[in-house]
Amino acid sequence: MPERYSIAEARNNLPRLVHRLGQHRHFVLTRRGEPVAVLMSLERYQMMLEERPDFWQAVQRFRAGNRLAEHGNDLADAFEDVRDPSPGRED
Repeated sequence: MPERYSIAEARNNLPRLVHRLGQHRHFVLTRRGEPVAVLMSLERYQMMLEERPDFWQAVQRFRAGNRLAEHGNDLADAFEDVRDPSPGRED
């Protein structure tokens, strides 16, 4: 659970909070007890902004980087016998 500070507390202790960001992921800032903002390090913020591949791009990158076919693990054949070819139940 991240530490929470009111905006007034954060304003009065900003240098200390910024210094402590190296030890904490982030701090939640509140107004009247409700979360309204997050204080985080620039490094963490930049990590969040990085463009990430969608699922299919990640799968393709994984397949290309691990050469599964060379190890007998070609994903094209992985699910060949999984589906039952029977027509289903009788009504």
